[in-house]
Amino acid sequence: MKELMWRVADSHAIAKRNVIKIKRVPEVLMFVLISPIMFVLLFAYVFGDSIDIPGGSYREFLIGGIFAQTVIFGATFTGAGLADDMQKGIIDRFRALPMSRSAVLVGRTSSDVIYNVLSLIIMAMTGLLVGWRIHSGVIDAFAGFVLLLAFAYAFSWIMAYVGLIVPSVEVINNASFVVIFPLTFVANTFVPAENLPGWLRTFAEWNPVSAVTQAARELFGNIPPGTPEPTAWPLQNGVVYTIIWIGIIIAIFAPLSVRKYSKRS
Repeated sequence: MKELMWRVADSHAIAKRNVIKIKRVPEVLMFVLISPIMFVLLFAYVFGDSIDIPGGSYREFLIGGIFAQTVIFGATFTGAGLADDMQKGIIDRFRALPMSRSAVLVGRTSSDVIYNVLSLIIMAMTGLLVGWRIHSGVIDAFAGFVLLLAFAYAFSWIMAYVGLIVPSVEVINNASFVVIFPLTFVANTFVPAENLPGWLRTFAEWNPVSAVTQAARELFGNIPPGTPEPTAWPLQNGVVYTIIWIGIIIAIFAPLSVRKYSKRS
């Protein structure tokens, strides 16, 4: 019990340190807040009248995908922050202190949830301005936001591992774009998965980003009445499939990241 409390206290200290950095580097926070607004306005007004959603509004269809894409991009702050600390030698200082090996990573991933909370708030407000509405109950809507944040938190562990193996912040920024863009665009984030051809449709249907997007739309009540049920199991069970992926990602990358942190100098 004492060891657990020790780890929690260490993780809290690291998380607090990362939150304080938000005040000292407000430019990062501004990017976090402006980026979602740009995505919502760009897709809502540029593609809003070009893509037909039978029985529904593209703007309501869009917001679930924008939510998913933005929180995943927000998870890259974890990797960039760790890579920056590695470059500056801060990680070496942490390793020299009598603290839990997992504290730096748990604190980092936990504090970065704040970025995603702020992003979701800004996106929701912008979405309301362009015509998005929540048609479900309070509990379902809350569950939708929690699921998005949980998926982003799991994805941040992937970024934490990447941040510990790359040599600089520039590399992780480039690497994250190479991975995240295909995941978020070859999905049902901006167009229905059934509109994609051949193997791209199959990839999109089993893509976890499609599942969390589908789950968000269902929980927010943004699936138009009479919409045919998806034929792929992941999209039929978006919430369950997303939770499975959250568990798999954390189970794999949390231990890998802690082990890499212990060995990295």
